[in-house]
Amino acid sequence: MKTAKRIIALLLVLAMAFSVAVCAVSAEETKETTHKITDHFGNEVEVPYEVNRVVVCNIYPLPSVITIFFDSAEKLVGIAPASMTAAQNSLLGELYPEILKASTTFTDGTDCNIEEVMALQPDVVFYGASDKAFAEKLAEAGIPALGFSVNKWDYDSIETLNNWIDLLSQVFPENDKTEIVKKYSDETYKMVQDRVKDLKDEEKRQAFVLFNYNDTAIATSGAHFFGQWWLDAIGAVNVANEIDKDNAAPVSMEQIYGWNPDLIFITNFTQAKPEDLYENKIGTNDWSEIEAVKTENCYKMPLGMYRSYTPGVDTPITLMWLAKQAYPELFEDIDITAETVKYYEEVFGVKLTDEQAEQIFTPVTSASAVFDKK
Repeated sequence: MKTAKRIIALLLVLAMAFSVAVCAVSAEETKETTHKITDHFGNEVEVPYEVNRVVVCNIYPLPSVITIFFDSAEKLVGIAPASMTAAQNSLLGELYPEILKASTTFTDGTDCNIEEVMALQPDVVFYGASDKAFAEKLAEAGIPALGFSVNKWDYDSIETLNNWIDLLSQVFPENDKTEIVKKYSDETYKMVQDRVKDLKDEEKRQAFVLFNYNDTAIATSGAHFFGQWWLDAIGAVNVANEIDKDNAAPVSMEQIYGWNPDLIFITNFTQAKPEDLYENKIGTNDWSEIEAVKTENCYKMPLGMYRSYTPGVDTPITLMWLAKQAYPELFEDIDITAETVKYYEEVFGVKLTDEQAEQIFTPVTSASAVFDKK
């Protein structure tokens, strides 16, 4: 009798074990390997959960955002030449030398060679959301691809960064940073707004953004480009806001004489620096009568993980820096080096030294060479 009971008990145990094993196999077989994500273009895309190889085509700041998002550039196998030039000449390449190994030969910065993209064997491709033709090519090739927008939020750098991080967090849910980035960005924006909101019209700086400058051309931001948002955000007046052109706009020296800005911000999309205006080193233009030049109120914008004129991980810090240059008395308590170190560690878990943080605000001009050649 005892033997029979033992046999029955053993059979029950074996049956349970078999059942558990069958359920485990069944669960493994039915486990989802992809999920659907809606990109900034409104496309619903089937993207694998496991993404180890990423190609970023024609949205230049995004590789730096991805790198800081992961505190690693190992997933990036392809980036645009303009992204690479920024990495080579900024803190990004110093902190993450693996990004310098990414391929750049598949694109000229605007058009991407679909065959070369496929040769990189990406798990997913990120591209500029406005490029419908390229999106169709990627879809035809069967490559999961998500469009990231740079102007869906009317060139609002804070909102753009927040939405980029949100989309990345959907692709990589285990690394979700949506809330922490949004919290810091929004709080920084509110802090700046609270300090400049009571400025009277006559107290507001008359500012000009020198987007690009060489021997033959000058370009700025009118009302529909990032420059307008930056200057609005710090309580300054964009002297070129009468220009209605989307993106960068060509201007003449005569127009600048008429505007006579008392503050000039120079982007890292040009090799020009303040000294070039103070000493008239570029072309035949004479800047000596411009108020910002006479008072030496010309500043080169930061070059952190990318050229800070565009949205990127440096956007909140750049906002504080711009506000401090425009209204030093309103932001005299802001230690920009300390804030930068704090921001990177608290939001992204990236530890910078004071020297590395300060490097962001002393950019090298060679980062813009790829644009000045165009």
